[in-house]
Amino acid sequence: MSGRSLPAVRLRVPTDEDALAWHRIFADPDVMEFHGGKAAELSVYEELTARQRRHDAERGFCFWTMLDEDGEVIGFTGAQPWPHTEFGPVGEIEIGWRLARRAWGKGYATAAARTTLERVRAAGVDQVVAMVNARNERSIAVIKRLGMELSESFTTPVGKQQGYCFRLALV
Repeated sequence: MSGRSLPAVRLRVPTDEDALAWHRIFADPDVMEFHGGKAAELSVYEELTARQRRHDAERGFCFWTMLDEDGEVIGFTGAQPWPHTEFGPVGEIEIGWRLARRAWGKGYATAAARTTLERVRAAGVDQVVAMVNARNERSIAVIKRLGMELSESFTTPVGKQQGYCFRLALV
């Protein structure tokens, strides 16, 4: 990404309609390679978008729907409390993103993640984590562009995947 300007990207609180767009985008096995390999049922995305609306109202941040320059949904980015209690950074705020295959390699994830960091800092969050599969080189590259530092390695309890936890202080 060095030497190239980042694209314009807009983030919005997810709408009911975004559940359908997320479901369609995440039906691509390439997109879901590090997230179980396939999209969940539409009802899962309907619940997820509803939960993100609550998070935004209660915390001032969530996983926002990501829109490209033409206003097309290209995925999501944002932050939420780490959702697991059996492993990982329990109680911490995790940032993340998931993009449509057609949006890869264009700087959208980096641009959106930088906006996410600004928004969570403004909401009073003093540190974030990013949890990533060790083989997910694209996400690791974004994480490093954000200035995050590797803090630990882990193995997921389900699937026994090797992963990394990166951290970034926001204060």
